[in-house]
Amino acid sequence: MIEKFHVYMSSFLQERMIRVYLPLSYHESKKRYPVLYMHDGQNVFEDDGAIKGVSLGLKNFLDKNKMALIVVAIDLNPEGEERFNEYCPWVTGAIAEKVIGHPSSSGGKGEQYLDFIVNELKPLIDDKYRTRKDQTSMAGISLGGLISTYAACRYPHIFKRIAAISPGYYRNQEELEVFVRNSDLSAVERFYMDFGTQEVSDDKDLNNQLTDMIQSIYEILSSKIEDTRYQTIKDGEHNYTSFKKRFPEVIEYLFSDI
Repeated sequence: MIEKFHVYMSSFLQERMIRVYLPLSYHESKKRYPVLYMHDGQNVFEDDGAIKGVSLGLKNFLDKNKMALIVVAIDLNPEGEERFNEYCPWVTGAIAEKVIGHPSSSGGKGEQYLDFIVNELKPLIDDKYRTRKDQTSMAGISLGGLISTYAACRYPHIFKRIAAISPGYYRNQEELEVFVRNSDLSAVERFYMDFGTQEVSDDKDLNNQLTDMIQSIYEILSSKIEDTRYQTIKDGEHNYTSFKKRFPEVIEYLFSDI
């Protein structure tokens, strides 16, 4: 089942919709469950209400496979460039300006957004539901992959399993490479990353450039984390129809032990 409620974000002085998936066994048992935090919450569980009408369909997948997992999805802020601002720890860098073709001052609120999750949302979730406080993970798509990777580096003792699907690292490529290289990731248990061969379908050279940037981050991560996986998604595109197809493998990799 999906529970929905609003939580006040003190850093941004606003409320945000939170969607929580509870496993089928939740009300029939007294056990505690690991928790996966996800971004772009409108697009996580069901197509109804999803932006552009396609979600990951995660509710059906988790129900069908009877996964013993709580998933907490945080809705994105659709106003202006707030998604860029919240999911990017740093202001748009020089590499990103070359990619997007113009200067940009977006980004830089990622630390505040992550602090909301760690200091406000997670304590609420751990108090409201039967969670395993020591088994917390995070997954995100595109810029959600960027902020999830940042979370692993900033709070590796909290977010121990991470997935970055088609991560938009290019927005903060320069700063992120340095940050990952200087981070102690010994507490991180598993890290999944992927990128499709058709993410930028009309520009093969740019697709290759983005692939190289993502793989440079992965190489640093894989040298610090024992269990990692990188997938090249043949014909994979940057849309939820494509993400939906590959997400079951992400869940199965991250939580093969449950």
